[in-house]
Parts: sequence; structure tokens; C-alpha cells
Amino acid sequence: MAKVKEILGDLQRDSFVELLSKLIGESKYVQNNPPELIPEEDRVVKHVLDSLLPLSTTTGGGPLILNHVTYFPGRGNLIVEYPGTSPDKILSFVGCHMDVVTANPNDWDFDPFTLSIDGDKLRGRGTTDCLGHVALVTELFRKLGDTKPSLKSSVVAIFIANEENSAITGVGVDALVKDGLLNKLKKGPLFWIDTADKQPCIGTGGMIPWKLHVTGKLFHSGLAHKAINPLELAMDALKEIQSRFYEDFPPHPQEQIYGFATASTMKPTQWSYPGGGINQIPGECTISGDVRLTPFYNVKDVMTKLQEYVDNINLNIHKLETRGPVSKYVLPDDDLRGSLTLTFDEANSGVACDLNSRGYHVLCKATEEVVGHVKPYSITGSLPLIRELQDEGFDVQTAGYGLMATYHAQNEYCLFTDMSQGYRVFASIIAQLEED
Repeated sequence: MAKVKEILGDLQRDSFVELLSKLIGESKYVQNNPPELIPEEDRVVKHVLDSLLPLSTTTGGGPLILNHVTYFPGRGNLIVEYPGTSPDKILSFVGCHMDVVTANPNDWDFDPFTLSIDGDKLRGRGTTDCLGHVALVTELFRKLGDTKPSLKSSVVAIFIANEENSAITGVGVDALVKDGLLNKLKKGPLFWIDTADKQPCIGTGGMIPWKLHVTGKLFHSGLAHKAINPLELAMDALKEIQSRFYEDFPPHPQEQIYGFATASTMKPTQWSYPGGGINQIPGECTISGDVRLTPFYNVKDVMTKLQEYVDNINLNIHKLETRGPVSKYVLPDDDLRGSLTLTFDEANSGVACDLNSRGYHVLCKATEEVVGHVKPYSITGSLPLIRELQDEGFDVQTAGYGLMATYHAQNEYCLFTDMSQGYRVFASIIAQLEED
């Protein structure tokens, strides 16, 4: 074990920063926000290939097997394999994606699309999420290709396109899985490298985006008794829906074991109405929001329940609490009732990593050894791609070496010392799995 770690050594700052500088220089062209911004991930692939091709079977210069897989012009994925001697032993580093979220240079204190260095800070869009990890894993494979340690396990990296937006599909890891290109990774642990803060992330949340459209009756605000106020109806109905949700989906005992920061939540995040004067009670409004669901509850069950709540409120709208002596949600003389319509956008399920798997144990041991302590955590942010891999039979564990505080944020940066610890964690994982 010590020998493998000795051979792989430490992350070389000059080499890492030089590569990262090239990748951040492409970040402007890999922003993912269709239809306006469609990333060209091959711009990133090119730099990774420049680094690894001289050590590959393609050029005859080394052992690395490279497979550039493209489903959409200019939007490639890259599979890199360092072959081991045992056909049944494998481990993989997956999830390093080559697209980024958008950045507006006017909102930043420095140019988001050029790497700048401030002591230990490496600054720019993608440093934490996820071009920093692309550079980190590339450096690991460059070292493997250069030093050629004798390993029983094959070590595989998958650099993926199209992680930040699901409006366009069939481009990234979903297409690779569909084509069976990741099947052999099921034989060993798969480490998804796209989280932050150096600790194992062992749980993520499901997400259900919802819209509640509320219909009332438009009228002059001085004659409120002749209106059905949809804003008041929305507030009262939502309060009832939330009360029932928290009754049916309370904090789950497993959430403590996994260290979830929050229990499941159902709440509004947006409100819209068609417009009108201040003296006009509008005829309709829409509240939108999301459910963030810990992985111990079923997304479809929640959607069914939410629809039941709304159906029940519609049926009994005359019993819903109102506001003051004039506010009402039924106008018998006009034969009118307020009404609610619930719709959902695409939902996805959360993930609870397998805490009994070999992958989890080696990740924890490596983290404790390198970082000095291990404290796995869970969040109700969602990583839908991971759940799909888990459902396909992969042993998925997740980690990352950027900073949660700068994830998707303005003035994004990572720390070189964190990335270099990530490199040593990877070396420790490889070394530990050699002992099996």
C-alpha cells in the first residue's frame, strides 16, 4: 500500500495550475443554459487529451486507453483507463463534468473566465464545480501513465458532458450508461467526484417542482364581498397543504444516521399573477415551489399525496379558513367557487449511499488519513444522475475537493491545498483496494 502511494506522490502544483488555467480559459464556452448557451465540452476534452495522449496506447507512448465518445458535435465525453492485471478488479472516478453554470462578469470581483491566483486560492468559474476536478483527475492519470505502477485493479476516469442542465438529454452520462459503456464499472466502487468540502457526501435529496394555480373572481377591492381573492385563497390553501405534508412526511429516523442538514421540506419559492391595479382583486394567481425529499421517502407517494390534499381542499373549499368577515372562497349567489389546480414539472429521487460497501469504507479511511478526520454529510440538494447510476446497479460514493460556499456562486474559487488532499485521497483509495 505504501509503495503505491509513494509512486503516485503528491499533486504537482505547477502542472496542475497550468492545466487548470487552460480549462478555466474555456469556461466561457462551456456555460450550460440552453437554448442561449450550449456548451462545447470538446474544448475541455482537447486540453485533457493534450495532457494524456503522449502516455496512451493511441500514440504508443504509454498504457492509458483513451476513448473520446461523442453523441452531439463538439460535446464529447472522455473515458480514460489505466489497465490492471486482474480482469475482475476495477475502480472508477466519474462525474467530473466539463460544463459549468453561467457567470456574469459584471457581478464578479475578478474575471470569471480567466484563472487568477491569490495565494492558495485558485479563482474562476469552474474551479470548484467542476473543472478543478477535471484537472485533478487528469493529473492523477498523467502520473499513473508516467510511473506505470503494477496494479491489480484497473482505474477508470469518466469525464462527462452536460451535467449542469437536463433540458437536452442523450449527450452525457445518460447516453454512456444506455450504450453500456460503463457496465464494467459495476464490478467495483464508483466515486462520483462533484461535491465539495473534502468529506464523503452520503445522501442527497429528491426534488419535486410544483405549481399551484388558484382561480378566484376578479372585482374592485372596495367591494371585496363580491370577489374571491385568489391571493388569500392561495395562502390559506398552501398553509393547509404544508400542514398535511409535514404530518405525512415527518423527519425520518435514517436522516440522523446519514447526517442530513434538514428533513424533507415543501415550500413556495415563486409567486406570480397577471397584473392589475392596486385597487383590483385579481382573478387568478400561481404559486410555485419545490419539495426537497430525503431519500427515505418515495417521490411518487409524495406527488400522489399532494394531489389528494388539493382534491380534498377543492371539494371542501367552503370549510377552508378565511380572513376576516368579508373574505370568502364561495359565492353562492353567483354559483362560483374558488379552485386550485396542481401541476408538476420533472421530479427526481434522492440517493442514500450504501454505508456497508467497500467503496464507502475505503473513502472514509482515505479521508481520515489525509484530511485528519472523517465526517460524512448529507444535503437535500439533488444529484439526479447519481440516483440513475445507483438504480442501474453501481456502488456510488461521492466526494469533492472544492468549496461548498463557492459552488454555483459569484467569485467562485477552490484551494490548491484542498485539491492536493483530494489527490492523496485518490492515491490512498487505489492503494487500499490493491490489498483486497
